[in-house]
Formats: sequence, structure tokens, C-alpha cells
Amino acid sequence: MELTETHTLPVPQERAWEALNDTSILKVCIPGCDSIDADGENAYNVAMTAAVGPVKARFKGRMELTNIDAPHTYTIVFEGQGGAAGFSKGTATVNLEPGDEADTTKLTYSANAQVGGKLAQIGSRLVDGAARKIAGEFFKRFGAQLQGGQESQDAAAVDENGNDGDSGGEGQQKGKKSWTAWISKS
Repeated sequence: MELTETHTLPVPQERAWEALNDTSILKVCIPGCDSIDADGENAYNVAMTAAVGPVKARFKGRMELTNIDAPHTYTIVFEGQGGAAGFSKGTATVNLEPGDEADTTKLTYSANAQVGGKLAQIGSRLVDGAARKIAGEFFKRFGAQLQGGQESQDAAAVDENGNDGDSGGEGQQKGKKSWTAWISKS
């Protein structure tokens, strides 16, 4: 599996670098992340729950930062085991450079990963789709954290139906739109 994307972050390059190296921020931003614990210099043990198609498992793994050129680039080397679900291993190169607008940063990453076990059996389209979805959610949360968590606070607020933002996710937002449309028709 290969995945390459570019995102514009709403902060200067130094701040983006600091956030990408802050395990408390990363834990909040990585979907399904249970823990990130230091395991030596520039190495971490990670535990997370992920679903890929019909396969859902708790993965435990290790990631190490190599080729570090602060605040410009590093390479993440990772491997994880999900029991009967299988394994994944690979690398991701992350590059930061000043954005087109003042006080923004352009983040580009390129990831290469191999999967085995049940994960490999379900097909590359499902694996690729799940990886893109997880990456998309990560950058949505990461952007919110960089902007002071305002979007996170909005999502956690109680809506007019008394539901909290954590119980509905994207469907919650759609529900609000439908509710608004229903009121306007009355």
C-alpha cells in the first residue's frame, strides 16, 4: 500500500513540528489510539484499535523516528501486530515547509506499508480506503488541535436534541442539517 498526501496546517512550521512530536497531541488525533509511550530516544510503543472492512482488532506496535532534520523532515518506521487480524509494517516520510500563506505550513507525507494475515486477505481497496479514512480523520483532528481545539470543543458540545458530539460523529452533523431542514419546512 502506498499513500501520499499534502495538507496545509494553520500554524508556522516550528509549531507544526512541535505538535507532530507531542505524544499527548498525537494520542488525541490518531483515531482509535489507546496509548503512545516513549520507548527510548525517538521511539514509541503504540496501542490502537482499528477496523478495516469486517476486520476489527487492537494493534500493538512500535514506531521509531529516523532521518530527523528538525523542523523539516523525519521518517517514521513502524510495525504492529493485531493478533489474528494480522500485521502491518512500513515507513512514512514526513516533510514540512512554509505554506503559501503567512503562518501556515505545508505538510507532505508519503507512506509505504505491507499488511499480512486477515488484513491482506480482505483486499487492497478496503485496506487503502481505511488508511485514507484514518489519515483524513487524523488531519481533521490535528488541525483542530493546532487551532486551539475549538472544533473539538464544538463537537463535544451538546446539540439542540440533547446529544453530545461524541455519540454521533459525522452522522450527527447530517442529523443537524436534516433537523434544520425539517424546521424550515414547517
